[in-house]
Amino acid sequence: MSGIFSKITSMWKSEGQEIIQTPQNLSVIFELIYETLTIGSLKLEKGFWTFEYSDDFKSQSDIQLLTDFPDVDKVYKSKELLPFFMQRIPSMSQPKVQDVIRKEKIDKTNEAELLKRFGEKSISNPFKLQPAF
Repeated sequence: MSGIFSKITSMWKSEGQEIIQTPQNLSVIFELIYETLTIGSLKLEKGFWTFEYSDDFKSQSDIQLLTDFPDVDKVYKSKELLPFFMQRIPSMSQPKVQDVIRKEKIDKTNEAELLKRFGEKSISNPFKLQPAF
C-alpha cells in the first residue's frame, strides 16, 4: 500500500517540482489565515505534514470548509506536502524562481524552505500562509 500511496502523492507535484522533497529532520509550523481569522495550521514534524483547522475556525460559521479538507475535526496527514499547499510553490524551471533560489541560497529540494519563501500568497485562493518559524 505504501508504494501506491507514494505514487499517488507524487502526482500532486506539477512539472518542475519533481525534485522537491519533504525534509525529514525539520519541524515547522505555518498558519493559514483569511483576513483576521486563523483557518488552521500546517505542521511538519518527523517527515510528516499535517493540517488541522483552528478552534477559532471551528467556532465560526461565516467561512466554509476548504474543499481539500472537508472534515473540520480531522487531522490530515501526509508524507508529502498536501496539494492545497504544494500549488503555492512555483515551478523550479522558471528563470525568476531559479534566480531567487540562487540569490537567497534556498535549498531547491526542501518543501518547507520553498513554502516559506514562495507560499505566503497564491493566485488560486485568498488565504495567506504565514510561517511560524
